[in-house]
Amino acid sequence: MSKVQDDEVGDGTTSVTVLAAELLREAELLIAKKIHPQTIISGWRKATQVAREALKDAATDHSNDPDRFQEDLLNIARTTLSSKLLTHHKDHFAKLAVDAVMRLKGSGNLEAIHVIKKLGGSLTDSYLDEGFLLDKKIGVNQPKRLENVKILIANTGMDTDKIKIFGSRVRVDSTAKVAEIEQAEKQKMKEKVERILKHGINCFINRQLIYNYPEQLFAQAGVMAIEHADFTGVERLALVTGGEITSTFDHPEMVKLGHCKLIEEVMIGEDTLIHFSGVAMGEACTVILRGATQQILDEAERSLHDALCVLAQTVKEPRTVYGGGCSEMLMAKVVSDLAHRTPGKEAVAMESFAKALSMLPTIIADNAGYDSADLVAQLRAAHQENKITYGLDMSQGLIGDMVALGITESFQVKRQMLLSASEAAEMILRVDNIIKAAPRKRVPDHHPC
Repeated sequence: MSKVQDDEVGDGTTSVTVLAAELLREAELLIAKKIHPQTIISGWRKATQVAREALKDAATDHSNDPDRFQEDLLNIARTTLSSKLLTHHKDHFAKLAVDAVMRLKGSGNLEAIHVIKKLGGSLTDSYLDEGFLLDKKIGVNQPKRLENVKILIANTGMDTDKIKIFGSRVRVDSTAKVAEIEQAEKQKMKEKVERILKHGINCFINRQLIYNYPEQLFAQAGVMAIEHADFTGVERLALVTGGEITSTFDHPEMVKLGHCKLIEEVMIGEDTLIHFSGVAMGEACTVILRGATQQILDEAERSLHDALCVLAQTVKEPRTVYGGGCSEMLMAKVVSDLAHRTPGKEAVAMESFAKALSMLPTIIADNAGYDSADLVAQLRAAHQENKITYGLDMSQGLIGDMVALGITESFQVKRQMLLSASEAAEMILRVDNIIKAAPRKRVPDHHPC
């Protein structure tokens, strides 16, 4: 369920699991009172529908005002990062994430944003670089800087300067004959390099290794050769430079080359990386993460990935809602109101749904170390007085106006959380019995080794 939420919108994985668990906890109590699961599901479905409508009505859309929309995106990024490792640097990383997503110009293609992790420095040394960075080395005696570059991206073996005759035996009567075989292999490789150079390129990037002899040939031709670029790196490079990955070189006119204005080496910390600027896909950019340990870098990457996913979704679906338990309490209120107007046992199921929703702000308050019963009671009272933008201000331990505090969340994330949790809880509730295979009996081993 969390994985579906992550794949769909990129965030809200904890919320969806907590809400589903609370719904099942409430369902268990209702079943103990002899209320049929179908009745509970029927009530939940009506509750989900009315909660969804309330969330839709409460959502705001500032996509027509670029400045306010930019502020919404920054607030969403801060809210997303506030529950993760990057919470102490959320302003820095929120701006970084928003700048990266705004470069996509609404396409939402996160493949154009490359994240590189480099040990050293602190998290605040992380920055956004316009262009594409490849964590590889340029070949020996080859140009380190090129302008107006034509790039051939390939996935081909460049190691046939070694003798490789598999599944057969070769008998020779002198070392001269071995030298002849090696010379034939070299000639074969030279012809392959000549076919590659006929494409009119000045940069060759290969997925596989480039051995010494072909590297020497490329250096003599003044071509930059980059070897062993990992598969995701090659695919992303093909995407951002507008080229295609090729394996055969007999028809240069059919090969689509990549282009960029400048390739040069840059230093990050103690490492040298290759920087591609002025690429065909103008929105391409690279986030360089710095940190003291590999664990911090890995966690920072996961946190930033969540923020980037949510922002990309918000650019596509610009509606926003307020966080801090505000949206959950708003939905709980409308579901509770519907329960009061509904006759029969379905009303009890609706009340349980409202109670499960109101548990989310309770957990937020508990996690912050405050008196959740008091704060949630205050929040419920505020929503009854039609203060529908009020939520929990956990920095002060009070309830407050989420508009003033800038605690904003994506409408898409909240909607997906509501639908996924209710559907998962319904599915589990429909299960009558679980049949398990009996464990295999252990037979004593009478023939030990």
